[in-house]
Amino acid sequence: MAETKIQQRPINPPQNPFPTTWSDLDDPLEALSLIDTAHRLGIAYRFQAEIDLILQRHYAASLNLDVGYANHELYEVALRFRLLRQGGYFVPSDIFEAFMDEDGHFKQELENDINGVMSLFEASQFCLPGEAILEEARVFSARIMSEYVMNNVDCKKARHVAKALANPYHTSFSKFLVKDHFGMGDLPDTNRLTRDFQLVAKMDFNVAQDMRRRELYRFTQWWTDTGLGKVLGFARDQPLKWYICSLVCLTDPCFSEERVELSKPISFIYLIDDMFDVYASLDQLKLFTEAVRRWDLTVAEALPDCMRICFKSLYEMTNEISSKIHKKHGWNPINSLKKSWAKLCDAFLVESEWFVSGYSPSAKEYLRNGAVSSGVHVVLVHAFFLLGQRINHETVKLLDNDPEIISSTATILRLQDDLGSAKDENQDGYDGSYVNYYMKDNKDASIESSRQHIANLISYAWKKLNRECLSLSPFPLAFMETSLNIARFVPILYGYDENQNLPTLKKLVKSMLYERVEI
Repeated sequence: MAETKIQQRPINPPQNPFPTTWSDLDDPLEALSLIDTAHRLGIAYRFQAEIDLILQRHYAASLNLDVGYANHELYEVALRFRLLRQGGYFVPSDIFEAFMDEDGHFKQELENDINGVMSLFEASQFCLPGEAILEEARVFSARIMSEYVMNNVDCKKARHVAKALANPYHTSFSKFLVKDHFGMGDLPDTNRLTRDFQLVAKMDFNVAQDMRRRELYRFTQWWTDTGLGKVLGFARDQPLKWYICSLVCLTDPCFSEERVELSKPISFIYLIDDMFDVYASLDQLKLFTEAVRRWDLTVAEALPDCMRICFKSLYEMTNEISSKIHKKHGWNPINSLKKSWAKLCDAFLVESEWFVSGYSPSAKEYLRNGAVSSGVHVVLVHAFFLLGQRINHETVKLLDNDPEIISSTATILRLQDDLGSAKDENQDGYDGSYVNYYMKDNKDASIESSRQHIANLISYAWKKLNRECLSLSPFPLAFMETSLNIARFVPILYGYDENQNLPTLKKLVKSMLYERVEI
């Protein structure tokens, strides 16, 4: 692909124009709304210390049984709940019982409080396994919001409600929606600093855009220098897409170098996937997998030139990244990185053997292997070490054994991919689908019921991921956010239209890299 020429602009982040007096705000709701605004505008990282202090105070208050929230409005209670869980604090969902009737349903009179209902809907996205109250909250709020939209077609508020219903903040890729909040319409007007926040957000966006373009240029140069685009003529040549995948994983501006490095293993996931799908024979794939397992260049000598060169490049890239991490963070991750690649190739090989033999796995068997062949674990293992936070024997052991923070994210990606009907990248290889295997296991299942079953599985995987991202996790917040970002990005990555294009992804690329914001 032809890359746009990158203008080398100096990167000078705008100075913070605000005094650090958030804790002095008299109105608790104003402080919470300010935090929400900062997150939606993508500038929360600038005020993390202030945000942490406010959330700690609200969490401490939530533990005080004498305080309670029975006399508070639904909007405030739901916003506080959401922000605390978003920050990793476990707050019990029974705080919403004050808004429910004796039958355990939300009071119908709440339908007149559309802002409160929207806040409840956003809070319900943090549901954990077994939280019936939040499940009830999601169903109730979604119904009220849908009815509001239908009954107020030409109302500006209705458009805002429809957007929130389609893109709940927690489960959608919020960074993609930042520009939507540069106007005044979609942000709460309870804060006197909102306009100033929007100005800083616009400045930040343009500065970050310059940085991303420079990162893309560096990664594209690396990709060109490898020569793999020519050697592996059967494989996808998509450096822009691979970089975007890295960008959505690590969104914080401080992770510039890490984004460039993470783009490299992401590219190899696609390359090796195509090798297994459309190029090599089963015997060649077994030999390639054995070379990866043993991490031995001599084993690959008997492979065709392109496969041998691919493994050599993978070997060199992985060793180079390991060396950089060891030098920067004092821990050599080479064993964990090698295991991640071996696990991926093993999963690819299983799928190839199924295809060659004509074997039809059960839906459960397919999903268990498919979550691994999604490549999510490779991305997250590399991301964990590149972030360089909380690297110790406990976290590394967990990382090597497919913890739920990885497996849940991988399940979401695999199922969301299968939920779509697009043929993958116009490749000629064969990939099974969970829908097909589920319908074989359940003879009476229709396509509609099967797709609903997948949607339920995705919902449950999200609940498990939410549980993993609470404060007791041994993993750092930055790593948890990376896992969430992958899950959030999946609908965009596989959001094919009727022409088999990815319009939302193309829009994201333009927004994040090329369309500047007027200040």
